[in-house]
Amino acid sequence: MKAVIQRVTEAKAEVDGETVGQIQKGLLVYVSVGKGDSDKDVQFVADKLVNLRIFPDQQDKMNLSVKDVGGAILLVSNFTLHGNCQKGRRPGFDAAADPQIAENLYEDLINLIRQSGINVQTGIFAAHMHISSINDGPVTFILESTS
Repeated sequence: MKAVIQRVTEAKAEVDGETVGQIQKGLLVYVSVGKGDSDKDVQFVADKLVNLRIFPDQQDKMNLSVKDVGGAILLVSNFTLHGNCQKGRRPGFDAAADPQIAENLYEDLINLIRQSGINVQTGIFAAHMHISSINDGPVTFILESTS
C-alpha cells in the first residue's frame, strides 16, 4: 500500500457537487492498494496513520499523533499513487491491485482505523472526486507498506 499523508486544518471530498466526507483538524490521506498487498499491509498503514507523531506539541515539535490531538482522517482511495511515469508520457498502472481486491482492503483499512477510535470520513471508492484541503505546515509524508 502507498499513502500520501497531509496534515490539514480542514479537508473535504465531493462527488457530483455533494460533500461525501469532511473533516476539520486531522489528516487527509490518499491511499492506493498495490498488487500483492494483504491484511498485513492494511494493519501497518492503519497503525502508522493512527500513531504517526506529526502534530506539534507545546514546544512546537512534531510529537503528537492524530489520536493525541483528537483529530479526524479523511481517507481517499487513489489508485494513481501506483502509477508509473518512468516510461513514455502516459502513466502505467500495472502495479495497482485489481479494483475488487483494492476496494476490500480499502474498506478493511477504514474499519481498522475506526476501531482505534478515530473519526474516519471517506470519499467514494472509484468515483471521480473533487478534494479540497488546507494543508497545515505544509506537512506531507509518503508512506509505503513493507510487503
